[in-house]
Amino acid sequence: MTLVRWHRPLLWLAALMTVLAVFTSIAALVDHRQVTGVDLWLKPLKFALSIGIYAVTLSWLIGQLQRFRRIAWIAGTVSVVGLLLEMVIIVGVAAVGETSHFNVSTPLHTTLWSIMATSIVVVWMMTFLVSIVLFRNPMGDRARTLAIRAGAILALVGMALAFLMTGPTAQQLDDFQGIAGAHAVGVEDGGPGLPLLGWSTVAGDLRIPHFVGMHALQVIPIIAIVLALVARRVPALRSAVTQRRLVAIAAATYSAVLVVLTWQALRGQSIVRPDGLTIGASMAVFAVAIGLAVAAVMAPGRPGATTATATGGELSLARSPRSARRVEANARRRSAPSGS
Repeated sequence: MTLVRWHRPLLWLAALMTVLAVFTSIAALVDHRQVTGVDLWLKPLKFALSIGIYAVTLSWLIGQLQRFRRIAWIAGTVSVVGLLLEMVIIVGVAAVGETSHFNVSTPLHTTLWSIMATSIVVVWMMTFLVSIVLFRNPMGDRARTLAIRAGAILALVGMALAFLMTGPTAQQLDDFQGIAGAHAVGVEDGGPGLPLLGWSTVAGDLRIPHFVGMHALQVIPIIAIVLALVARRVPALRSAVTQRRLVAIAAATYSAVLVVLTWQALRGQSIVRPDGLTIGASMAVFAVAIGLAVAAVMAPGRPGATTATATGGELSLARSPRSARRVEANARRRSAPSGS
């Protein structure tokens, strides 16, 4: 079982975000002020939840590293500083009843927005650095290693998609009101949206691919863990080769879904009102994924390959019976006294 040495500053950040999430939830119930048509405490609440999940995940990943751990530890600590700075501004601006994102209406708001933009770029760079370190470390069996690395890459892509929101829209250029940038495509921010998430129900919303991409850091590794757990009861999934194939298919499917969601948002189309093109593309993605998954399970695994199992919440390695017998026989031959 791998000993996880958690990154403590990131855990403290996650604990602080938990407290902040509770506070903003209560504030949203008693303070009904709105900014751009949305309850002003919902943004701090969403950011607190997202940052808390990110902090726990990154702390866990850094805690498993065997090589270049110090570099990753420093990167994690810098991320804590950047994310704290981000949240201080988001909560502070919300408390006075104004919007923090895209706000360049005054020199102060422009400065705060610039600080936020800089801090999140730094966090992205630190995540990129940790991702490089992940590629220099074995993370258990091959399926889990692939899941963690693919999740990190997709998370970086998802974080980078936020930059699509930062440019001023045509409407803003025609009638500048101190806001340069938008979540929605085709309409102004603040229109009808999904509960809590706020994603537009009448137009495209770039927060959707941004959100989905970021959380690949959790989703893809969870898929690998679930596969390992299910494999204990389903013999067809016990081969390490099969599990690695399925994780690869899951990562590729996730990438395709991210492309479709980004394409849909950029066309100004609401997530709840997909047109024929979006539905067709989505069906094609999932049809191919199902076909590849069936083929991966039906295809024979490599003889003697290790299989991934889940033990005590950790993924461990176990050899197939044939491979185990071969190793045991080799060990007996090595330990037997040699004749002279």
